[in-house]
Amino acid sequence: MNKMTLELRHLRCILAVARHLHFARAADELGLPPPSLTKQIQDAERLLGFRLFHRTRRAVSLTAAGEAYIPQAAAVLAQLERAHELGLLAERGQLGRIRIGYVASAAFADVMRGTVAKFRQLHPRIEVALLEVPMSEIPARVVEGELDVAYVRPPMSYPEDLQALRVHRDEFVIALPEDSALTTLGAIAAHQLRGARFAVPEQEFGTLEVARRGRFAPLIDSRPGPLVAVLASVSLGNCVAVVPGTLCHCVALPGVVYRPLAGKPVPSEIALLYRKHERSAAVRAFLRHARESQAKDA
Repeated sequence: MNKMTLELRHLRCILAVARHLHFARAADELGLPPPSLTKQIQDAERLLGFRLFHRTRRAVSLTAAGEAYIPQAAAVLAQLERAHELGLLAERGQLGRIRIGYVASAAFADVMRGTVAKFRQLHPRIEVALLEVPMSEIPARVVEGELDVAYVRPPMSYPEDLQALRVHRDEFVIALPEDSALTTLGAIAAHQLRGARFAVPEQEFGTLEVARRGRFAPLIDSRPGPLVAVLASVSLGNCVAVVPGTLCHCVALPGVVYRPLAGKPVPSEIALLYRKHERSAAVRAFLRHARESQAKDA
């Protein structure tokens, strides 16, 4: 048998003739002159080492070899065309997989849900995997490629090859035990928290800023980490916490009361952390979508 050097053009010609069992109609489908199609089939049969078609002046039919060969050839061509289609989709950022990390508190703000849900709707061929991750672990995991992007609560430090896009902004509030005397106030001034014991979330910026404004060193009762755990500590009645305002609308724990801070608001933000030089077209598509969503909400 001759060494196989069949090309896609040969396969397309073979399958067109097999569909029509008529050279003129197959040539018309392919946009080829009939003599050119005949030569392509002859070349293919020579390369294969067997005849595919019985040809007479009146009819074309498959040989036994053709009947065995053509279904497999059709499957190969379909698979190659499918591979080409998938390659184009991946190149355009319409196919792939994105691993999104997030700190638990980001899930309480609607920005993550809205952005991810809309992206899935617009890009159904891209698989989106979500993973809750402690904020301290996120930068390294994005750098190492374990995560592609991550929702975090700045300020935070991260390597120079990462970048952050702010996607949400609200204000910090105070979470108090329901039996605290401070619950009688409509708003709480920072200095009124002097002497209180604090449950501190994994993002401690709010706590430190309130203490700075009140000119006191915060008394740390515990560092439970995730915000739900922080609120659970507050519900026990022995501490207060500085938490993002979004929690007022979506997390109601028994024994916990929320009050705004008096004076200039202390900003609470959510940012999307990502690699500056991202190679994945799917991830770049998600970042474009996140920027557009943020611009619409701004």
